[in-house]
Amino acid sequence: MTPYQCLAPYDWATLLSLIQTEFSFMQGRIDPPSSMLRLTAETLAAQSRTAEIWAIGHPPHACVILTPKADALYIGKLAVAADHRRKGLARALIDLAESRARALGLPGLELETRVELAGNQATFVALGFVETARTAHPGYDRPTSITYRRAVD
Repeated sequence: MTPYQCLAPYDWATLLSLIQTEFSFMQGRIDPPSSMLRLTAETLAAQSRTAEIWAIGHPPHACVILTPKADALYIGKLAVAADHRRKGLARALIDLAESRARALGLPGLELETRVELAGNQATFVALGFVETARTAHPGYDRPTSITYRRAVD
């Protein structure tokens, strides 16, 4: 399946539903709670004007938000529907992110995951990412997130 960029007008509520469903397993596992809880269809629409939102499938089976930073393309809200996993959709979106970073002249990809999510960490390592930092959310005295980077070839 081919990724497509989500541009207005778009069914942001359906995309939000995918993200909420696939991030729901984190509730009660991570502290602080996921920023996903603050997402709305309106905030996704607004993000689409400052970042690139990409999806695969109609309705979407997978999605990612790509946000340019000074030295990397930030990968956020990567989600794949449970019944579409192990089909290469996450890899396709990471490959797309690498292509977009190259087009934007950015030397790398960056993403974060929570310290409690060992499965996510293993997936990102398998996709060629390397841990570069551990950080704490405001108000926490322990690391809550792990930053990963991958160079753009």
